[in-house]
Amino acid sequence: MAKILIIEDDTFLQGLETAKLQKYGHTVVTASSGEEGMEKINELGLELVLLDLVLPKFDGFEILKKIRETEAIKALPVLVFSNLSEDADVKKAESLGATDFMVKSNFTLDELAEKIKSLIK
Repeated sequence: MAKILIIEDDTFLQGLETAKLQKYGHTVVTASSGEEGMEKINELGLELVLLDLVLPKFDGFEILKKIRETEAIKALPVLVFSNLSEDADVKKAESLGATDFMVKSNFTLDELAEKIKSLIK
């Protein structure tokens, strides 16, 4: 299956996401801050980034912008999984190149795993 980077500062949720995606056969790499996420984003073989927007150091919007500006990884699918649900936040993420946007409180982890499956080709 796929190698996925989860950038999520909530360690409990990060653990749940990791366990669910590993159950689906994915290899998971994790980061708990924007800074750590950017360090790991260039790892070879990543097939998708699961990105929270509210992060310490710098936010998910900045990470998304940097991914889309970096030639080697600009086509990497980025699924934003955040509690930010205002239209302005969704539109900003989309304008920065988010592949898709899911509001955490509206989806189960199984639905998240299915969405990831649909994004990985």
